Amino acid sequence: MIALGVYSRNGRDSGLLPVSTGVSGIYGWYDILGISFFYRKFANLDFYPDTALMSSITQSLKNHFLIAMPRMADPSFAKTLTLICEHSKDGALGIIINRPTDLKLQEVFSQIGIEEPEICSRSPETVFSGGPVAKERGFVLHSGEARWESTLRINNGLQLTSSRDILFAMATDEGPENAIVALGYSGWGKGQLEQEISDNSWLTCVTDNSVIFDTPFHYRLDAAASLIGVNLKLMSNQVGHA
Repeated sequence: MIALGVYSRNGRDSGLLPVSTGVSGIYGWYDILGISFFYRKFANLDFYPDTALMSSITQSLKNHFLIAMPRMADPSFAKTLTLICEHSKDGALGIIINRPTDLKLQEVFSQIGIEEPEICSRSPETVFSGGPVAKERGFVLHSGEARWESTLRINNGLQLTSSRDILFAMATDEGPENAIVALGYSGWGKGQLEQEISDNSWLTCVTDNSVIFDTPFHYRLDAAASLIGVNLKLMSNQVGHA
């Protein structure tokens, strides 16, 4: 059993939920897109936002990029670009898309029992770190239609899938045309993300799928910032959001 806790940027864990791994090794692949699960956990976070500061941040940030400001000191998020996949008054879930790991997709295939995958011309080789929470859990951020067992639609042409069927399809080169495989996710409790934006930790802008799938990972942060006319290299502690 692996104990799963929800990460809070105030340095505390909201509590532990035991989760069976189901396979040998440290990597599992599970349906965890039941957003109500995250919201129940978020409700326990020791976090008390300033509602007055957040009154102007009322829209959902689903389908938005979070661009880490140069002043971001948290090593889990410094110099990161995060895609917000779900956001409501109860919390938010995102996937970091510019932090590669040393893990390769072949190793993930082996962990779920695919010993000899076919040549995967459309599948990515690199596995990314999606965030500091539940690093044993896998996600595929991908293009195409939502024809998988557990998929969350983010925008037209962009989905997040957590079920294993997509990996089996990718192993036979029948997966989506574009995909990013990530382990772990980023989570915010009720009002926490809004507070961080008010504290000038993040810039935000609407997602551009070409930044995700057509831009090398080491250029994605700057590419997202350029969507709102920002050059991060020229910034010090200047702040704002779109």
